[in-house]
Amino acid sequence: MASEKERVALGSILASGGLTLAKAAVGVASGSLAILSEAAHSLLDLAATLMTYFAVRVSDKPADEEHHYGHGKIESVAALGETALLFVLSIAVFWEAGHRLSGGQSHAVQASLIAFGVIVISIVVDFFRARALTRVAEATSSEALEADALHFSSDMWSSAAVLVGLAGVALGFPWMDSVAAIAVAVFICVAGWRLGKRTIDTLTDTAPAGLAERLHDIINGVPGVVAVERVRARKVGPTSFVDVDVAASRTLPLDRVAAIKSEIARRVRDGVGNSEITVTVEPRALDSETVVERVMVIARNRALAVHHVTVHAISGRLAVALDLEVDGTLGLGAAHEIASGLEAAINDELGPDVEVETHIEPLQPEDVPGRDAAPSRVEEVRKELEQLAGARGFLRDIHEVRVRETPDGEIVNFHCYVDSSRAVHTVHDNVDEVERGLRRRFPDIKRVIGHAEPRLG
Repeated sequence: MASEKERVALGSILASGGLTLAKAAVGVASGSLAILSEAAHSLLDLAATLMTYFAVRVSDKPADEEHHYGHGKIESVAALGETALLFVLSIAVFWEAGHRLSGGQSHAVQASLIAFGVIVISIVVDFFRARALTRVAEATSSEALEADALHFSSDMWSSAAVLVGLAGVALGFPWMDSVAAIAVAVFICVAGWRLGKRTIDTLTDTAPAGLAERLHDIINGVPGVVAVERVRARKVGPTSFVDVDVAASRTLPLDRVAAIKSEIARRVRDGVGNSEITVTVEPRALDSETVVERVMVIARNRALAVHHVTVHAISGRLAVALDLEVDGTLGLGAAHEIASGLEAAINDELGPDVEVETHIEPLQPEDVPGRDAAPSRVEEVRKELEQLAGARGFLRDIHEVRVRETPDGEIVNFHCYVDSSRAVHTVHDNVDEVERGLRRRFPDIKRVIGHAEPRLG
């Protein structure tokens, strides 16, 4: 099914063709040079509308391997061609008007009723076609239809000038036709200049006026964006293509960076309309980064798992300690080489005087097969946990005890309640003591994970 742009362009072809034939027939019959000039004007419009119809059909095609940004600029090329026709027409009108004013005309104009009727009908048709084309051009941002609308508008004023000229001829003032034609030629030149400038701006990728500033304001308001490094925008048909480079904290995880990019694209589309957005996020080290955050970034960039990072100032010297998890099947030499590489990277970031110590741990294997222990075993472990927790004083109500048997040993999970006002480090130390006590009591237990929950009131 033809698009609205194609339908309105096809209607323009029919209107231009009909007006051209009517004006040519009346011009030949009446000997009116003004009406024959209008017929030539309409013939140029017919050529322009054919260009427009072709342009809108091609411009609606999606992007392909040869045209990655679509075919929207075909409309700009057509608009540029129509602009050239406007200038050709205005030059012809200037020349003909000067020729007539200088007394070079060889035929007298016959101001017949038929001539008046054709021009009035032409004005009415031009008015409605220009209005329809302008409406669709604004709705679809079609430069080709906008140029076509300008052609019909110029036709309307040109026909009005011919009508005034015919009236002047009927009243005995033949020079009025030439003077009115010059005024219309000036209007056509001004309109053609404006259209041509907009079209050339599009073809040369000139940024739409004020768009970059609007985009800066929109993007700066996105949470997580610390700076807008660069904004580039250009228009291809109805679509704005926007390239954005922003900076964000390098400590952000990848899913948060992806969320920032999605939010930028959403806000730009809401603020600009039909647009294609490419967002590049550059990681930036912020002044507010802590030493722990910087160490975690270094480890993450090297795809290493670290935890329990501690930072101390010892006699004015910074000391960093951390636990590094590596594949438990690695030889110690290979594992030590990984740890040494991490320590060197931390020194490069924080300074050579920083003391860095790593504690190498085996990385917990994934998808280890296992099964739930027997209820009697779970009960035995639960009772021992209650005794150990009771000895700590404020770890209460041991619950959700789970014991799983694996080839490497048992894994125990449990929950307990603690007063919500207790400090985290105090709770952590006490839960650790319970975990260590349980492993001492049952050597077959490989790992214990205790989860403390706050008890309110």
